[in-house]
Amino acid sequence: MDTASPRLIEAGTPAFRRTTLALAAAGFSTFAVLYGVQPLLPVFADEFHVSPAESSLALSLPCAMLALALLVVSPLSEVWGRKPVMVASLFASAALTIVAVLVPSWHGFLVLRALTGFAASGLPAVAMAYLSEEMHGRAIGLSMGLLIGGNALGGMIGRLVAGIIADHASWRWGLGTIGVLALLAAVAFLLSLPDSQRFTANRMRWREVPGTFGQHFRDPGLPWLFAEAFLLMGGFVSVYNYIGFRLLDPPFDLSQTAIGAIFVVYLFGTFSSALTGEIASRLGRRRVLWLAILLGLAGIAMTLSDRLWLIILGIVVVTVSFFGAHSVASSWIGRRALRDRAQASSVYLCLYYLGSSILGTAGGWFFAHSGWAGVVVFFASLYGLALLIAIRLSRLPPLVPTTP
Repeated sequence: MDTASPRLIEAGTPAFRRTTLALAAAGFSTFAVLYGVQPLLPVFADEFHVSPAESSLALSLPCAMLALALLVVSPLSEVWGRKPVMVASLFASAALTIVAVLVPSWHGFLVLRALTGFAASGLPAVAMAYLSEEMHGRAIGLSMGLLIGGNALGGMIGRLVAGIIADHASWRWGLGTIGVLALLAAVAFLLSLPDSQRFTANRMRWREVPGTFGQHFRDPGLPWLFAEAFLLMGGFVSVYNYIGFRLLDPPFDLSQTAIGAIFVVYLFGTFSSALTGEIASRLGRRRVLWLAILLGLAGIAMTLSDRLWLIILGIVVVTVSFFGAHSVASSWIGRRALRDRAQASSVYLCLYYLGSSILGTAGGWFFAHSGWAGVVVFFASLYGLALLIAIRLSRLPPLVPTTP
């Protein structure tokens, strides 16, 4: 197969626009399905008579299943191809979301949510590998930022739609609407994404899979980037998991619609991921990552206030911080892993979603015992560790002289 540089997709070309729009639709579908339940956690706690930490399982279980499935699905994409795996993932996760709203019991609903997470695993790591293979080096930072921006937009719209419809009808109608929108986005993705030009299918040798994963842990930089994914996502999800519980109670007494509307701040994440990705491509990732994390620590401190406007501003700052840092770290994976990029991406995202699952639920323990101040301490501890790792990464010699 021809792998000459003209085959690479340059920024500003029609192929670049088709690719980024298709992957934005895919990110919308996947993240609306996964995170549309987040503003509904207080509703689940009330309707099914479970604790805040137990209600978070509606999000934590699919994230855990997605994380573990990434380690299997990503190698399969090396055989079956990037686009077929992503298409199957989008249609299956949308269909399971629609079925889940028909299940009456809490445990049955959780089973369907777990299966949804498994189905959704085909998009995240494979999309990163697709971009790493098809995009020109000068376009990879921007394209990865736009992909993450699409993820943020999907998460925001999913949360917003679910919150508003739950307030006026029921959570089942809200989540069902998300499933239908995800199905439409899957169709748009199927029709729009260009077929891979630089992908070469490999024979599946399962005995060799552990070795391909293991080589990434021998790299002096990749394991630290994997750790960043776990810490950053865990802290970020904890904020959004439990802020609704705080704002529904006095002195705020916000409605479910108002809680859902707070997720509009995800728009700032959409812009910050693309902007930070572009800045990192120009100035170097090692100069940008630690600053993005430091911004998150400033934002979480703002949420300790009793003034609603300052709390929301703090959430905006935390959101900008997270999506900026994630954009930098995820694009760094694609540039540093010179072989088996899909596996490297899947390890990064496995830790990313395990952080969402494990640390997102653990944050409920801190909320139950120390209220919102406990969540702030938990977040600050995670981001403090992430900051130390980012400083270490900033001192790491480049793997390739031209890599920033």
